[in-house]
Amino acid sequence: MKRLFSLLLAVLLFVNLAMAQQDPKAGKILNTMSQKYSAMKAFKADFAQTMENPAAKVKETMEGNITVSGNKYRLKVNGQEVINDGKLMWTYLKDANEVTITENDAEAESMSPGKIFDMYKKGYKYAFAGTETLEGAKYNVIELSPEDRSNPIFKVRLYINQKDNTLKSWQMFRNNGNRYTYTIKNFQANPALTPDAFAFNKTRYKGVNVVDLR
Repeated sequence: MKRLFSLLLAVLLFVNLAMAQQDPKAGKILNTMSQKYSAMKAFKADFAQTMENPAAKVKETMEGNITVSGNKYRLKVNGQEVINDGKLMWTYLKDANEVTITENDAEAESMSPGKIFDMYKKGYKYAFAGTETLEGAKYNVIELSPEDRSNPIFKVRLYINQKDNTLKSWQMFRNNGNRYTYTIKNFQANPALTPDAFAFNKTRYKGVNVVDLR
């Protein structure tokens, strides 16, 4: 019985320490932001992505747009279009006029663009990192760090608008020295969507070469 009590005490101590690692202030800000986006049936946004590696003196920026509804999305960036309906994923390369069809998998699901609003809920520690003013607006800065040390991303920094709880931008820091910054430019909540918004309509891509890897 004494041994069982000691084991139970150790488990409770571990749980309390794990809970203590989460910053309550950051959690409140993240929950409010997440609830805002979860209440939307869908959204569309224009964005800019910048990849930097100071050591290699590399900095590249590209722009794109995305439509998201739950785990479905349609992403256009740098001559590439990725469409995911939750079951299948189509990757279209404009220069080659070729589309590759694959089944959705756990990795593709975890990297769904809509996950950024909820990623803090599982597998990450979070903390409030202060406030910053960008283009006249004030933002709460939240930093996430993965619990899994083998994760190639060692830190994620979110910039959440203090006034309306929207996510303005986020940064992902990778172990290889690359830093990716995503900035939302135009945002539209609950846009009208066509029936094939999250499917590849072959008739719209004349002469396209289809590579079916299902």
